[in-house]
Amino acid sequence: MKEESAAAYGVCGDGSGSARPLGRFAVVPQAHTEVVGETASNSGVLLFSCVVFAVVFCLVAGAWLGIAGTFGVAVLVSAALAATLACMSVHIAQQWERVVVLRLGKFNRASGPGLFWTIPVIEQNAMRVDGRVRSTTFGAEETLTSDLVPLNVSAVLFWMVYDAEAACTEVGDFARAVELSAQTALRDAIGRGSAAEVAIRRQQLDRELKKALEEKVAPWGITVLSVEIRDILLPKELQDTMSLEAQAEQRKKARITLAEAEQDICDMMCDMGEAYAENDAALRLRAMHLLYESVRETGGTVVVPSSFSEGFGDVLPDVAKEVLRGK
Repeated sequence: MKEESAAAYGVCGDGSGSARPLGRFAVVPQAHTEVVGETASNSGVLLFSCVVFAVVFCLVAGAWLGIAGTFGVAVLVSAALAATLACMSVHIAQQWERVVVLRLGKFNRASGPGLFWTIPVIEQNAMRVDGRVRSTTFGAEETLTSDLVPLNVSAVLFWMVYDAEAACTEVGDFARAVELSAQTALRDAIGRGSAAEVAIRRQQLDRELKKALEEKVAPWGITVLSVEIRDILLPKELQDTMSLEAQAEQRKKARITLAEAEQDICDMMCDMGEAYAENDAALRLRAMHLLYESVRETGGTVVVPSSFSEGFGDVLPDVAKEVLRGK
């Protein structure tokens, strides 16, 4: 596997990040954050170095020729040496890069972006650090929860380097260290909760992981922007069991809700019964209202027996009484 781009510059690699699977979920971090086809080009930096070399070579050779009047091997060697020293002295860092400069093996400064100078032989560019936001995928396979359930969890980590000095001097391969720290924190977080808690409380798990990782990687000059859980896979047998448990829980809630509704209806009927028991006229009016509601929408006709019509005698006017009696 090619080395990660965090360590991809200077002494740490070739700058082309890649990922290799470790099982189903665990993946070594992809160091670069650029989409394929949008990778930044360093051709401008190389062209600048070539131009510096050519210009210095021509100037030294022309000056030697103008002073000595001769052109030989010594002139070529001197011009080439001067041009090489010039290329070792002037450098360009891209907008997103910070270059760690060591002087006689000790940290001197972090230069860039743009044009900067170094002392040939005395100072060296130890590492070019990419300061953009990076994404690292990681996971935990068959990690036991507190109730001894094996889970497969995958997540993605967004982070960036804010201190190039610490990233270069405090840790050897900080991209790999971040990925391993994330895996360890994820396993610890899974082990502290039950399977149901891990599956349901994703946001809480994200916050716990972010806090744990921030404390771990802060001395390395790295900041964690966010941690997001992607997938949580339960064993097939456990999925079936949890499905049955969820169905039973829903049926329980439905029955409780129905019982509460019946209790409320019973209380209301008791109150209505007490009110009607104290007022016979209200009961008769309610009976008439129910009778009216039953035929209003259908447009039907209700034939009231004479014995039933006598029950409305106390509340109906004399005319209505005669109509109901058929007079």
